[in-house]
Amino acid sequence: MTRTELDAAGITDPSLRRSYRLCRELNARHGKTFFLATRLLAPDQRPAVHALYGFARRADDILDDFDARLTTAERAARLDTLAAQFEHADADGDPVLAAVLHTAARYHIRGDLFDAFLASMRMDLSVTDYPDRAALDRYVYGSAEVIGLQLLPILGTTVPEWEAAPYAAALGKAFQLTNFLRDVDEDLARDRVYLPADELAAHGVDRDLLSWCHTRGTVEPRVRDALAAQHEITRKTYEFARGGIERLAPRSRPCVATALLLYSEILQCIEDRDFEVFGRRATVGTRRRLRVGAEGLVRAWWARRGSHAVRVSSGAIR
Repeated sequence: MTRTELDAAGITDPSLRRSYRLCRELNARHGKTFFLATRLLAPDQRPAVHALYGFARRADDILDDFDARLTTAERAARLDTLAAQFEHADADGDPVLAAVLHTAARYHIRGDLFDAFLASMRMDLSVTDYPDRAALDRYVYGSAEVIGLQLLPILGTTVPEWEAAPYAAALGKAFQLTNFLRDVDEDLARDRVYLPADELAAHGVDRDLLSWCHTRGTVEPRVRDALAAQHEITRKTYEFARGGIERLAPRSRPCVATALLLYSEILQCIEDRDFEVFGRRATVGTRRRLRVGAEGLVRAWWARRGSHAVRVSSGAIR
């Protein structure tokens, strides 16, 4: 199947093909829900999406590699090296970087989107708490919203790209906010809290109380109320982002709709468990993912078939 995708995308250089294959493997191994959604894209779109995932994964690995021998300064230096290589379009033997550089050039993806992403990654080296929503939003823009913006040229739009951009950014933000809620326990283990401190304080919650929940593996009533408030903000973000699906190229809509559905079901799972996010991780079961994926695959097939029919018809008219 990989060969079909690379052929469809017109990627013929053997070295580049190996690079894209590696990115696909990283996506399949580490981003199962995201990878499932990419299967609903047309074959020619998939390699570029895998390349973007591979780049994000490479930066994330620099941050979250638990090798105690790496100091913060060493991790920062590795991020700086990655940024410099991207800026100068110098893969220097890095296959993941080779694939993302090729994708960025091919789809004219703005360089500032990658700069913003790496800036947020650098924040993770020193910032462990966010005092308010504005501070968190600055981080989320680079860590998540820009991913949606990077994907837009690959997905295609039926409106000017700038018109679809706010919805694409919002979907990336909704996914990230969902992760923050789902991973409160895991993030505390890394000494990080991705929830606005002032909004937590409004419910009588601080880091000490979150740590108490983390230690005991259970949610305290005040923390439950605070998480419910964050849940409502995330749900409204999904509602806004959903409006962008109709602005995408028809062949891309099933993929994005499926990703939105699956991630919003993680959000629903958190609520169904009464915000018991300590000691257990909210997930969508494999059977459910496969069912939603299969339904999306049918819609994707019809969408691509319809697009092909339009192209054939237009050609016949000319």
